[in-house]
Amino acid sequence: MVRFDDVWLRYRHAAPGEAAEALRGVSFEIEDGGFRWLTGPSGAGKTSLLKLIYLAEHPARGRIEILGTRAARLTRREAAMLRRRIGVVYQDFRLLPQLDAYDNVALPMRLARRGEAQIEADVTEILRWVGLAHRMDAHPDELSGGEQQRIAIARAVVGRPRLLVADEPTGNLDDEQAERLMVLITALNSLGTTVIVATHNNALVERHPFPRLGLERGRLVRDG
Repeated sequence: MVRFDDVWLRYRHAAPGEAAEALRGVSFEIEDGGFRWLTGPSGAGKTSLLKLIYLAEHPARGRIEILGTRAARLTRREAAMLRRRIGVVYQDFRLLPQLDAYDNVALPMRLARRGEAQIEADVTEILRWVGLAHRMDAHPDELSGGEQQRIAIARAVVGRPRLLVADEPTGNLDDEQAERLMVLITALNSLGTTVIVATHNNALVERHPFPRLGLERGRLVRDG
């Protein structure tokens, strides 16, 4: 479950004493195994909201619960353990340039100390699913933007996270690949993974009519 209760987030400007309110009094709840689109214009606060969910930012005030845990009460070690249960697809991919595609995808499983036999089976299967089994030895600088995005998606879902957070995951994909991704995400969701996807792709939202969280200027203007 993900729950926000009157959550505010402020970013500091360069000028002393000034603050920008990225989120303003946001409240919502996503049930275990739920799916939500996160929509709104650029600058509405979508990425800021996602950062709070995967614990990259902390609110100025308000209460946040992630997978049944109060975020404000977590120790550093507890926060690190919780993050292992959250799969994140970043807008800028964040692939490690020194690792090939296989090892980038395998990284979260290795951090979780899974056995190499299981890692090999799961990584090979997910790379096949995203259509990149033939590119597993390629490094990020040898991949196109769309290929990098698919590797980032594979890395986020390979460990079957309890919660999947995706920031514009179809931004560099054509319609066919976007639909293939949605098959993967909805399959994970049907198995119990809670999913939150930020997107500008209105056509994709219309083809997959899940409930929507809508943001405008940091305020929640739609929930459902």
